[in-house]
Amino acid sequence: MPDLLVDHHGTAVLACSTDGPSIATVQDALDQLIGPAFQGAEVVAVPAERLDDRFFDLSTGVAGEILQKFSNYRLRLVVVGDITRHLAASSALPDLVREANQGRDIWFVADLDALAVRLAR
Repeated sequence: MPDLLVDHHGTAVLACSTDGPSIATVQDALDQLIGPAFQGAEVVAVPAERLDDRFFDLSTGVAGEILQKFSNYRLRLVVVGDITRHLAASSALPDLVREANQGRDIWFVADLDALAVRLAR
């Protein structure tokens, strides 16, 4: 399934396919997420399984660099899917997820339905 530009409650969302290539570097995020978002998306919803494990290991700095790029380009990032194993393996990641989900620019949600509910608020 290809990436799709969809509307959720007046917000344009680039819903990325689970079949796409892995996002392992900032350049991958630019090429596969941020670049395509400039077709009109405000939010990029990327399946958790597309993100390399290093994204979830905060000590690598990969997440920080990618999140900074999204901020620089004024795009919102939503990680969609089950990240339970990553949360269990990290003491810092649960704090990041909790804080991010209280904000507006970065969210971690279980599925696209949960994203639609959040955008409806």
